[in-house]
Amino acid sequence: MIDRRDLLRLAASLPALGAPGGKKTIALVITEYRTNAHADVIGTRLLAGFEYAGKFAPPRVKAASMFTDQVPWNDMSREMAKKHGVPLFDTVRDAVTLGSGKLAVDGVVIVGEHGNYPYNEKLQHLYPRYELMSQVMDVFRQSGRSVPVFCDKHLSVDWWKAKQMYDWSRELKFPFLVGSSIPVTWRRPQLELPMGANLKRAVSAAYGGTEAYGFHALEGLQCMAERRRGGETGVRAVQSIEGPEVWKWTDANPWSIPLLDAACARSEARKAGNMRDNCKSPALFVVEYRDGFLGAVYMLNGHINDFNFAGEIEGRAEPASTLFWLQPERFYGHFSGLAHYIEELVLNGREPYPPERTLLTTGVLAAAMESAWSGHTRIETPQLDVRYKAVAASLYNRGPVPAPEKKGSA
Repeated sequence: MIDRRDLLRLAASLPALGAPGGKKTIALVITEYRTNAHADVIGTRLLAGFEYAGKFAPPRVKAASMFTDQVPWNDMSREMAKKHGVPLFDTVRDAVTLGSGKLAVDGVVIVGEHGNYPYNEKLQHLYPRYELMSQVMDVFRQSGRSVPVFCDKHLSVDWWKAKQMYDWSRELKFPFLVGSSIPVTWRRPQLELPMGANLKRAVSAAYGGTEAYGFHALEGLQCMAERRRGGETGVRAVQSIEGPEVWKWTDANPWSIPLLDAACARSEARKAGNMRDNCKSPALFVVEYRDGFLGAVYMLNGHINDFNFAGEIEGRAEPASTLFWLQPERFYGHFSGLAHYIEELVLNGREPYPPERTLLTTGVLAAAMESAWSGHTRIETPQLDVRYKAVAASLYNRGPVPAPEKKGSA
C-alpha cells in the first residue's frame, strides 16, 4: 500500500497529469464495491480491462485512486485496490487530489449505486450521488480547472439536485457522461431509428422495481424517442398508474395495444400465457411530451424479464421494435459498452452522447414517483423543458456476446 507521504511526493513531482506510460488517470468514487454491484461490473472493467466488440483489451485509463463510502462485510475494494496498485483514500477530496490538495487526475468516475442507504416516503432510494459530486465540484473550483466526470444511473431522486449536477457541468465546462447501460447494450434485432423519424408514439416494456428499473425502461424509451423529427423538446406531464387501472388506461388508449404487443414479442424472457393474467401488479408511466409525442412505460413483472421497445412510425405498417439485450451471466457484458464510453470520455474529453438524455429521464422518473405517492395524479412538469439533439451515430454494441465468466475466475 502506498502511504500518504509517497503520494504527496509523487503528486509534487509530476509536471502534468497522466500515469506512467502516458495513460490518463481516473479517481473511482464509489458507494460500495462488492461482487456484482455496479462498482464491480463497471469499476472492475476499468481496473482490469474488458471485452468489447469482440476483443479483450487492457484498460486504456489508469485508476489512480479509490474512495468507498461504505465497506460491507463482502467488500471487494481493499482486495482489488491492492491487486491493481490503487491507493485507497478516506475522503472524496483526497481521492480526487491524490492527497495533494489540488486536482490531480484526468477524470472522475462516480458509481453511486448499491449500498446501505435509506428510502424516503416516496420509496426513492437515497443514494448520495449529488453529495459525492458536490465534493468533486469543490475540488474543481478550488483548483481552477475541471476534468471529465461520469455519474452512473439517474442523477438524483430530486429534480432540482439533478438539474444542479447538470448545471455544474455547463458552468465549469467539463464533459459529463451519465446514465445506464441500456442505450449502449446489444439490440435484438439490431435497430436504430433514422434521425428525424416521424415517430408518433412508443412503448417501453420492462420489469423490476418501479424506481431502480423504471429508470432503465425510461432510458430505453428516451434513447429512441430523441431521434424523432424535431429533436427532443421536453416533457409536459407524467402520470404513474398501477394495478387494474393499467389495463383500463390501455383499453382507453388503443394505440398502445399493438405497440405493447410488439414490444413484448421481442422479449426472450416472456412467460407463456396471457399478459394480463401473468402480470398481477402492473405499473405504467404515461409520458406526455411537449411536442405531442406520447410514451408509455410498462413494468410487467410476472410476464417479461427484460427491456423492450416498440414505436409507431408514420408510413410504416408494423411497429419498429427491439430488445435491449442484457447478458444474464457474470460478467454481464452489457456493462462493457458503458465502460467503453467512460474511457472515451476521459481519453477524448468529449461527451459521447448528450447528458440531457439522462437529465430528462431523471426528471420524468422523479415526477412518476411523485405521481404514485400522491395518488396517481397527473403531474405537470414545466421544469422539464429539456431540449437537445441526439448524436447521429448509433452507439449501441454490435459486437459478439462474450462467453460467461468461468466460476472462480478473477
